[in-house]
Amino acid sequence: MKTIIITGGASGIGKAAVELFTENGFAVAIWDMNETEGKALEQTLQQQNKKVLFIKVNTADFTQTQTAAKVTHEYFGSIFGLVNNAGVTRDAPLLKMSTEQWQQVIDINLTGVFNCTKSVVPFLIQNNAGRIINTSSVVGVYGNYGQSNYAAAKAGLIGLTKTWAKEFGRYNITVNAVAPGFIATAMIETVPSNVLEQIKSRTALSKAGSPKDVADAYFFLASESAGFITGVVLNVDGGLTL
Repeated sequence: MKTIIITGGASGIGKAAVELFTENGFAVAIWDMNETEGKALEQTLQQQNKKVLFIKVNTADFTQTQTAAKVTHEYFGSIFGLVNNAGVTRDAPLLKMSTEQWQQVIDINLTGVFNCTKSVVPFLIQNNAGRIINTSSVVGVYGNYGQSNYAAAKAGLIGLTKTWAKEFGRYNITVNAVAPGFIATAMIETVPSNVLEQIKSRTALSKAGSPKDVADAYFFLASESAGFITGVVLNVDGGLTL
């Protein structure tokens, strides 16, 4: 049984990914700050005889990610992959964005991915095989008003993805990114309805995606079918960027 780590796995897209991977025979380590939802998901899946472990982790803290990686490896015996799904938004136009808002997003969305990958990849190298999947965004490719911090972090992930694909290919480790577009998660609940309708109208499929749509992309990139795919950015956006 292959083990995969999913950061931000307690809710939203991450939760959909945890459910999909466990349904298809993976063991999953959920790394998240939300202990209430994370433990509840762990308990639910364990009652279904799924192999799941929740670990409370602040991915912005390298010491915590190192410890979590060791605990995960000891618990499951090996690690096959990592989905760097955790992320936050702190939106504001540049002139109104505080340095705290900037740093919070960079710490979680960019530095957190560095921390998790640096902590986990030595275990993948031991196996001479593995998958790393980074969650970027169409905002990281095209930018977006009021999201200087988020766009910078998500663009940075594309650079990390391509760099790591070159560095880790010799160990039979693929590194890819998924760039979601307009996905119906709790993150968009604060967006005014008229803005949401405008975004839908700009999407070729005229609708928002679901968390499972993104989880399906993660699962494909983690599968044997994607064994010769590395360094790519897979848009899951319903044609928003056409």
